[in-house]
Amino acid sequence: MVLDIIIMAAGKGTRMKSARAKVLHTLAGRSLLQHVLQTALALEADRIVVITGHGADEVEASVSAPHLQFVRQVPQLGTGHAVQQAVPALHDDGITVILNGDVPLIEASTVRALIDSCGGDKLALLTIALDDATGYGRILRDGDSVRAIVEHKDATAEQREIREIYTGIMAAPTAQLKRWVARLANHNAQAEYYLTDIVAMAVADGVPVVAAHPRSEAEVAGVNSPAQLADLERSVQRARAEVLMDAGVRLADPARFDLRGELVCGSDVEIDFNCVFEGRVELGDGVRIGANCVIRNAAIAADAVIHPFTHIDGDT
Repeated sequence: MVLDIIIMAAGKGTRMKSARAKVLHTLAGRSLLQHVLQTALALEADRIVVITGHGADEVEASVSAPHLQFVRQVPQLGTGHAVQQAVPALHDDGITVILNGDVPLIEASTVRALIDSCGGDKLALLTIALDDATGYGRILRDGDSVRAIVEHKDATAEQREIREIYTGIMAAPTAQLKRWVARLANHNAQAEYYLTDIVAMAVADGVPVVAAHPRSEAEVAGVNSPAQLADLERSVQRARAEVLMDAGVRLADPARFDLRGELVCGSDVEIDFNCVFEGRVELGDGVRIGANCVIRNAAIAADAVIHPFTHIDGDT
């Protein structure tokens, strides 16, 4: 079955307080958009459509990949309006997945499960229950069946008590998605075209609406502020540190460790605090790295001792 993937990347990210497009801010050494694009490539999509807007020239110049196309959303009138711009680039049938360029940790396995839930004849939403659902669209159910999504600003006080939220990620039959987005209206508090309104359309058309769930909250965490980006950075770095420690690497302080590329370690490697690794770095057996080192694109021979405050750049 043909698979198209749309990546939403048009937003300015006002709360980032930056002239740079939000999706170009970096996480673990790569832009947010590059993380999402990597997931799309792992899914072997037949077509990847990135929707740009704010900083479009810079965003489009920052990435390249097979089967990648760009469309622009100008002006930006909501998520549904964004998908309307992508419609001409989609195939006529198959499945379309919608991802967000500012949700960088979504895993390919989660998206595959969402695609399986869609099956080409259902609308599949990725949802999660949050302790604090403020700001998110709430999932409205009739028993186990999803009936609609109501955006936070349009929700009643009772609906705002619902903890299950829509993550912004969905999989839909492409032919029906095209018909639904063509019917969107902007009769809401924001005067925007909400993509979430297609849920009620699917229900009205007799198309089953099903939900799938990510493995963790971090997978669907979005980046809307420098504080959120910093929190996600620490989450990523802690996970990477744990993988290394499970393999036998001794980290003096996993909370003060940064991997912004690929790190391959031999046995009995020791790394002191505040070390940064960029690009591809190889550390041979018995290597000891002192505190406050920066190592980029280098191979360190077995039993070498790198003294504190050393900067090694293999590209120079």
